[in-house]
Amino acid sequence: MSLELEPKMMVREAMSSPVFVVEEGSDITEVAKLMRAQKLGAIVVNNSDAQPVGIVTERDIVLRVVADGKSPQGVTAGEVMSSPLRVVKAETPIVDAMRMMDKLNIRRLGVTYKGQLVGIISHKDIIRIIPTIMEIVRENSKINGSLEGFSPSTVGYCDRCETYSTNLRGVDGEFLCEDCRAEEKEE
Repeated sequence: MSLELEPKMMVREAMSSPVFVVEEGSDITEVAKLMRAQKLGAIVVNNSDAQPVGIVTERDIVLRVVADGKSPQGVTAGEVMSSPLRVVKAETPIVDAMRMMDKLNIRRLGVTYKGQLVGIISHKDIIRIIPTIMEIVRENSKINGSLEGFSPSTVGYCDRCETYSTNLRGVDGEFLCEDCRAEEKEE
């Protein structure tokens, strides 16, 4: 069985929207206050033409202001931002976005639709939907009758004994731990 989901889950299904933006010249203290008020870990930075040119993250503020011993007064978003803002289209499969984040060693991607920035997808957004993905895989396996040929192991709770395992494998539509798989063979 393949782990391909039909239809594939797209970035638009997991992204956060709306996008909060600041201008390049915005004071970093005001940016941090906006991040706190909106409970955000990052804010997109636009240039004077209202085009996204970067992103300011909590990590950027820590590494480029606090760790350097700079006073935040007078520091602008443009000085602190990570640039360029990496983007994917809203119809990009989540798996491809995950690969891109991993390859670039980044935690967030801008999401575009018809050339306009419409959202942000982060590693947290992807983690939030993993239970949904696992449920889709589980239901798909039940529909198909079994998970024979499904060899990769996964991490989670055994469907039968509900014990946490780092070696779950699919057996007859269930994800089972090693002990339950052994019992299954004995029966």
